[in-house]
Amino acid sequence: MHDLNYFREHLGKFAEMARNRGVALDLDGFASLDRERRGLITSVERLKAERNKASDEIARLKKAKQDAGAIISEMKRVSDEIKRGDERVVELDAKLREFMLTVPNLPHASVPVGGGPEQNVEVRRWGTPPKFDFQPRPHWEVGESSGILDLQRATKMAGARFALFRGAGARLSRALANYMLDLHTQKHGYEEVLPPFLVNTGSLVGVGQLPKFAAEMFHIDRTDLWLTPTAEVELTNLYRDETLEDEQLPVNVCAWTACFRAEAGAAGKDTRGIMRQHEFHKVELFKFTKPEQSYEEHEKLVRDAEAVLQGLGLHYRVMQLCTSDMGFASAKTYDIEVWLPGAGEFREISSCSNCEAFQARRSGIRYKPKGGKSEFVHTLNGSGLAVGRTWLAVVENYQQADGSILIPDALQPHMGTDRIQVGGQFR
Repeated sequence: MHDLNYFREHLGKFAEMARNRGVALDLDGFASLDRERRGLITSVERLKAERNKASDEIARLKKAKQDAGAIISEMKRVSDEIKRGDERVVELDAKLREFMLTVPNLPHASVPVGGGPEQNVEVRRWGTPPKFDFQPRPHWEVGESSGILDLQRATKMAGARFALFRGAGARLSRALANYMLDLHTQKHGYEEVLPPFLVNTGSLVGVGQLPKFAAEMFHIDRTDLWLTPTAEVELTNLYRDETLEDEQLPVNVCAWTACFRAEAGAAGKDTRGIMRQHEFHKVELFKFTKPEQSYEEHEKLVRDAEAVLQGLGLHYRVMQLCTSDMGFASAKTYDIEVWLPGAGEFREISSCSNCEAFQARRSGIRYKPKGGKSEFVHTLNGSGLAVGRTWLAVVENYQQADGSILIPDALQPHMGTDRIQVGGQFR
């Protein structure tokens, strides 16, 4: 959320932002409501001053045993007008807040202006694609033929866009999560958090998921709870309505959670396999920083996520997203895209964003500099990584001609083997 005074004084800047992001903002409607609100406040304050002055006059007349009936009658009308004005101001405050909750973050000056993914900018690549002496298959074929992925039975249990991992496939998922958490906590300095997987409305509003993305989440009937769409929600709300001390920052935390999305991507896209699921697992990285630290810490966060892929020997590229491709709360985002030989293309496996003070202002998260006034922290988030997409990347990149799957060296201590054999067994 943006500061109301700043927003009011920079409508042209926000109009440009809306154009660059490809979103519609009714700025004329906002300006009209804002003018009415400010006019009413001025009018009501004038009436209250008039009422206060009249109260003194009524008291004087009564003390002098003179008739104050006419003034009392007039002040009843004034009080009714004040009441109506105050009630309207409350209504307008609610409407303005509702509008402000729909305004996306302002992109950082370094973000390229663009109308879609084709305007995203490649920053760097790491590694090279694996070479095969056979035609590599997509992960669902490898997984189903080796007995480690059972999409048919998952559909029977829950419907489309759910996955069932079996044997070594289940163990591979667990091993990947453990590998990521150990790497981030033991080498990158993050504190591990295991939060609830259910979150309340206030938490979702604070992070920017509500009200905009209500249709993309699962709500628990007859409660104020939702299934978490990402651990970014829980980690943002660690310090909701709190003030951190200067020396606490930066705070680095990570969490493994299940994530739930009602809207699993564009219709007809990624209908096979586990690229887009209603339920998936993810290790989330999150930072609370001082404003002057946030962009340096953003680069560190991206490198921490990249380290997972480097440790697994997976070819990837880093893309800086353009204005229209960034998330609602983000001021700057890098996507990390891993190479999938079965598809012959790069696909997103992590999105790392600096939200500046946007989420902190919505969530009331401040810090107090030494000798200064408290101000909002900056929040940063990124997948470190999406476990299911890393699973399929390992399966596709390390598949063998005989149907077995090699296990990357860094993952072998967590798997207890160097190969998954056909049939989902360990060697």
